[in-house]
Amino acid sequence: MINGVLIDLEGVLYVGGYPLPGAREALLSLRAAGIPMRFVTNTTRLTRAAIVNRLELMGLDVSAHHLLTPVVVARQYLIDRQLTPHLLVHPDIVGEFADLIGPSPGAVLLGDAGLAFSYETLNRCFRLLLDGLPLLAMGSNRYFRDGNALSLDIGPFMAALQYAAEMEAVVLGKPSATFFHAALNNLDLPAQDVVMVGDDAEMDVHGALAAGLRGILVRTGKYRPGDEAKVESHGGRVFDDLDAVVDYIL
Repeated sequence: MINGVLIDLEGVLYVGGYPLPGAREALLSLRAAGIPMRFVTNTTRLTRAAIVNRLELMGLDVSAHHLLTPVVVARQYLIDRQLTPHLLVHPDIVGEFADLIGPSPGAVLLGDAGLAFSYETLNRCFRLLLDGLPLLAMGSNRYFRDGNALSLDIGPFMAALQYAAEMEAVVLGKPSATFFHAALNNLDLPAQDVVMVGDDAEMDVHGALAAGLRGILVRTGKYRPGDEAKVESHGGRVFDDLDAVVDYIL
């Protein structure tokens, strides 16, 4: 039995600011069946409120309390460990950590900083890592779909810092078990009863399977032909879209 569903946003519910065909109806069907959902995303350029507002404009009803982002997980991680962050993140989310910033950083926090990525900002992080600070990364995605094209995500910049500083980052977004377990705690369900639905074979499906959840890949968003083999060989399933997934669940 599948008693809970985690749903990725970009590429599963919508693409390029437009809801995918059947996405709204699929959510309504799951709600009508009483199956709890949580919405998970690796985006680190937007606050949770901004994401909810964007979804509302597309006619997609998602509560902020049911939305989990790496920004939320990272903030809690810092608070739990009483760490002051040095931020290399997108300007739009700096305010989410404003009350945690201090004169003596205890960790480097890396997000998808967009145009804030530069030699200077990366080199500052590198020097702090050499001083012994841990590297916290809000994801490890290689790329994301930006309109009709693909753009570099946080992963390549994380890899550069890891290589230069000869260290491993603590990943706080997908595909880390920390992120998936935070979503499970929010659902209050065991991992084996929950399925993750995403368009990224590695970050969504492999990450979920490694954390003990079930995993489903949809052929939308950043899906690329041949991804089926990456998923099915690890016990995941593949469907054309979210509507087909809901038919399977129900």
